[in-house]
Amino acid sequence: MKTYPIIFAGAGPGDPELVTVKAQKALAAADLIVYAGSLVPEAVLTWTRPDAQRISSAGMHLDEIITTMTTAHADGRRVVRLHTGDPSLYGAIFEQMAALQKQDIAYEVIPGVTAAFAAAAALGIEYTLPEISQTLILTRMAGRTPVPEAENLETLARHRASMAIYLSINLVEAVAAILKRCYGDTAPCVIAYKVSHPDQKLLRTRLDRLVQTVKQENITRQALIIVGQTLCVHEEKLVHKSKLYDQTFRHGFRK
Repeated sequence: MKTYPIIFAGAGPGDPELVTVKAQKALAAADLIVYAGSLVPEAVLTWTRPDAQRISSAGMHLDEIITTMTTAHADGRRVVRLHTGDPSLYGAIFEQMAALQKQDIAYEVIPGVTAAFAAAAALGIEYTLPEISQTLILTRMAGRTPVPEAENLETLARHRASMAIYLSINLVEAVAAILKRCYGDTAPCVIAYKVSHPDQKLLRTRLDRLVQTVKQENITRQALIIVGQTLCVHEEKLVHKSKLYDQTFRHGFRK
């Protein structure tokens, strides 16, 4: 009997049209989709066949997820494990891949659009502006999942680079206190709630109003905090431009 690799696919931030074409094809061919039901909206499953089996992993532990996938795989069914955003970022996929490796089960990974990039698109910003910031940090506060000491938020924030902070909106008081020390009280920031979902909110504010804004909007989950000097730059104030498109800049594709 022929078996197929188990596919880990990124569902993107929520909008079903932000699922990659490759992931759409995998979902359309799948016999079983095990999806992160607490975060992946039902709309993303529009790419699946009506007769395909769909199982939310929201209430499952690791062993149950692995058993569900490997049993279907052994029966010759096509299996897709659907994670929110991009599975490589806070996706907890490595432990699942390790379990499959122990059983010599082949797997593939299809990347997805992470919320930080969908937020930038919705806001019309660029995280890496010439001579303003050339670094984007994707990080989180330590919570029930610890963070290595060298990567604590204050250490990273001292760089004053562009930053998107995941999984930390419930710790907004601590986040705001750290960011204010590093970026300044009046530095602009954005609360990006449920990016690309129908109820998306993109709230521009300042660090000294961050906590107040989050509480007023009653946001407790599924939100990024974005901060950095690139948020200060508007079209009419763009001083430094890319060398790539400068008419005096020579490179291998333009004399």
